[in-house]
Amino acid sequence: VQVAAWGIRKMKTKWGSCTPASRRIWLNLELAKKPVACLEYIVVHELVHLLERHHNERFTALLDIHLPQWRQHREILSQAPLGHEDWRY
Repeated sequence: VQVAAWGIRKMKTKWGSCTPASRRIWLNLELAKKPVACLEYIVVHELVHLLERHHNERFTALLDIHLPQWRQHREILSQAPLGHEDWRY
């Protein structure tokens, strides 16, 4: 699966997003603070949206094939804060 473009930005309500029509993926900047496996899960999740737009059985089956432990990573992210404005450098 190939993307036309991808980027990173602050997102208040999502870990990532995908626009299949333009083949563009955005990742939440907060993922930089999470385990690498969680970042991998979001990347794979958004790439799968290029193959299947909806969160249906086919989508889940594709995740199972490409990242069998995706449910564990999703659980870690579901317990983590989505956004935090206090970035310190």
